[in-house]
Amino acid sequence: MKLKQTNSVPVAAAKAGISMASAYRINADPSLPSQRKRPRERRRPDPLAQIFDTEIVPLLEAAPGLRAVAIFEEIRRRHPDLDPGVRRTLERRIRSWRAQFGPQQEVIFRQVHEPGRLGLSDFTDMGDLAVTVAGVPLDHRLYHFRLTWSGFEHAHVILGGESYVALAEGLQNALWAVGGAPTEHRSDSLSAAFRNLDADARADLTTRYDALCAHYGMAPTRNNRGVAHENGSIESSHGHLKAAVRDALLMRGTGNFDDLAAYRQFIDEIVARKNRRNAARIDSERVVLQPLPQARTSDYEEVIVTVTSTSSFTLRKVFYTVPSRLIGHRLRARLYDDRLDLFIGGTPLMTLVRGRPDAAGKRAHVVDYRHVIHALRRKPMALLGLVYRDQLFPRDAYKQTFDRLLERLPAKSACRLMVNLLALAHERGCEAELAELLAADLAAGQLPDLAALRARFAPDPAALPEVVVHLTPLAAYEALVGNDNTIGAAA
Repeated sequence: MKLKQTNSVPVAAAKAGISMASAYRINADPSLPSQRKRPRERRRPDPLAQIFDTEIVPLLEAAPGLRAVAIFEEIRRRHPDLDPGVRRTLERRIRSWRAQFGPQQEVIFRQVHEPGRLGLSDFTDMGDLAVTVAGVPLDHRLYHFRLTWSGFEHAHVILGGESYVALAEGLQNALWAVGGAPTEHRSDSLSAAFRNLDADARADLTTRYDALCAHYGMAPTRNNRGVAHENGSIESSHGHLKAAVRDALLMRGTGNFDDLAAYRQFIDEIVARKNRRNAARIDSERVVLQPLPQARTSDYEEVIVTVTSTSSFTLRKVFYTVPSRLIGHRLRARLYDDRLDLFIGGTPLMTLVRGRPDAAGKRAHVVDYRHVIHALRRKPMALLGLVYRDQLFPRDAYKQTFDRLLERLPAKSACRLMVNLLALAHERGCEAELAELLAADLAAGQLPDLAALRARFAPDPAALPEVVVHLTPLAAYEALVGNDNTIGAAA
């Protein structure tokens, strides 16, 4: 085009090194090829032309949260002749309409985090991982703590629901693990604990949570209920932690653990590996954390219970047995997430596994046959209609044995034999070994032989041992005296 200003088209084409035909074409239309490209036109009639503005747009305006698939099903109901293949076209058209005329959406404001300032707590459900302990499905959650700046994490297995006790225990474990406390702690975990509580109980729970934070010098804050992204620094890490646990279970080859302690150690190892990747930042933040107090504060609830004549007490819809010597006494029970510590006055008595009612609110039983076996030996027929009979048996083999005894023996004989078997397991300390023998008898279709079992697990600790004492003759002492006199004379 520059050469054409002083030369003819053929001369300019020759100097520019292009053909004469291209020169005449460019001379006729100097625009670029991309500028000459005509926009793509519709190749078939618009299937939504008659209904989008008149029927679909009113639905979008009336219910902004309506899903595109629901609108498609409604339009198909109104117009059965509409081609099912227009679903994707409808979804794209709705998405485009919402981009132009839809409502304003929530905006996420990313924050600048300072070291030592903010720690976050939350709970995440682990039921979808199919973890079992000794073959029994473990219904549990993880308490999850995270420092926003360094990414330090701590996880604690929670057997119950989201509660102050679970929060207090998990939070204090996390703070003592990292060796300091941030200036602010944020959580939404109390929302579930507030459920079904009256105003006084909610106020008490809030007071205890505030006191817990004050003990560590942290300002307590909570995000708005139902707004998960306000806790986004820990909500997003929930998914990463659960994915790491899922991968570790797959590599382990099984989700079954021998006991709860083994599973908790498994979780601790996974979290420790995640923390090692951020070790440098964690060490940097640890320097600016607040120092810890001299001791932990209480992470339990304390309740006074009375032991009834059934050698038991009921607490939070759970029936617990205790030794009969405690009947009539008032005990102080400290409720932790996974256990109860019992005290009489200031003296510790025992620790019981904490039970919980089922999802429907039905009462649960935590029964130890050792607490009542001495009384059952005097009243064996009480076993037949005992309210907590199934929970009394320590293992399935005992329960199945009793069912077999009831089938083949009179009720009185079956109860007496079963009680004697339980007493044998308790007195000889052979609960597991006896269960294996009972399972073998069940498989063989025979009843247990009590006399043979007593002989197998002898000696009987209640029997007095036979002691034989051999007395030394007195003449032996005379010989010693004579030797002493001889030695004295010689001196």
